[in-house]
Amino acid sequence: MNYREESLKRHAEWRGKIEIVPRVEVDTREKLSLAYTPGVAEPCLAIHADAEKSFDLTRRWNTVPVITDGTAVLGLGDIGPEAGMPVMEGKCALFKAFGGVDAFPLCIRSKDPDEIVRTIELLAGSFGGVNLEDISAPRCFEIERRLKEDLDIPVFHDDQHGTAIVAAAALINALNLVGKEMETVRVVINGAGAAGISIAKFLLKMKVGDVILCDRQGILCAGVPSLGLNGAQAEIALQTNRDRRVGSLADAMKGADVFIGVSGPNCVTKEMVKSMARDAVVFACANPVPEISREDALEAGAAIVGTGSSEKPNQINNVLVFPGLFRGALDVRARTINDEMMLAASRAIAACTDGLGRDHILPYAYDLRAHAAVAKAVAEAAVQTGVNKK
Repeated sequence: MNYREESLKRHAEWRGKIEIVPRVEVDTREKLSLAYTPGVAEPCLAIHADAEKSFDLTRRWNTVPVITDGTAVLGLGDIGPEAGMPVMEGKCALFKAFGGVDAFPLCIRSKDPDEIVRTIELLAGSFGGVNLEDISAPRCFEIERRLKEDLDIPVFHDDQHGTAIVAAAALINALNLVGKEMETVRVVINGAGAAGISIAKFLLKMKVGDVILCDRQGILCAGVPSLGLNGAQAEIALQTNRDRRVGSLADAMKGADVFIGVSGPNCVTKEMVKSMARDAVVFACANPVPEISREDALEAGAAIVGTGSSEKPNQINNVLVFPGLFRGALDVRARTINDEMMLAASRAIAACTDGLGRDHILPYAYDLRAHAAVAKAVAEAAVQTGVNKK
């Protein structure tokens, strides 16, 4: 199937992938009077007296906006908020199908972090959590940080943390299969934007031996002014690249145990994979064209290969993360999503992979048991760390 042509045709037929359906009947005078005026005044007054009751008397407890400014949509770049709508609608459909969460697309016509933060703050009273999506780096870091500081509901940037959680889950299982320990491996990440930096931070929390980040300018190394690192890159450079290596992506991959690509097409060659350590793990996740094809990576000696494609084995896709993560956070009225909750999600995904093998290192995206396991693990971690309100 030509997915692009068929998808355009189907979108024209669907005219939207989500809709609002009432949860109550209003087909008699009595039902209308209870759901709307005059009866609705009583829950309004109860919420006026205690705003927290909005979680009990409205659908707020189960509602999340999927918010973008359209600056980093899929691999398409800055295509604008309206053009990002099909992706946001799709995300909302996945929230409902796999987590039972009611999600709504909100596409903001601004690239100004101050305006974006203020808009979300003004709307936050309508929602139980906030999912940020497809906002370009480094602005996304500031926007998420400020919202997490200001709001008392979970804020989650899926491109950063969802990608990190699922990549880490895949790595847990891949290293188990090739007989290597997390604490001893060297991981090279290509792409030092939102996803790459977040993966690096997350792997460090998982006690990975060493992480080297690369971008267009080569290896990120602290104290090298000529690299022109932005603030987020300079910060992560201080925590990674233990031996202060310099050079190109090819230099970084020599002897590395793991390659994770969240960058662009065809930037890795067979020779670069051949230069890696024995039983190398390659996650080439760029979409729609990966950093190196699965076939070429395997021919070059990689033991396990994952991609971002649903057409290949070992798809590394954050759809395994966000529905269950928000389900668990909402169920216990978490005030935030912390490291412990994200680590619990990653371990739950890894543990849910039935029939673990080199061509099956993650559950399938449509495996409802995996989403339920993530929700349970996240809720338990929230309670254990005391960020729950319920």
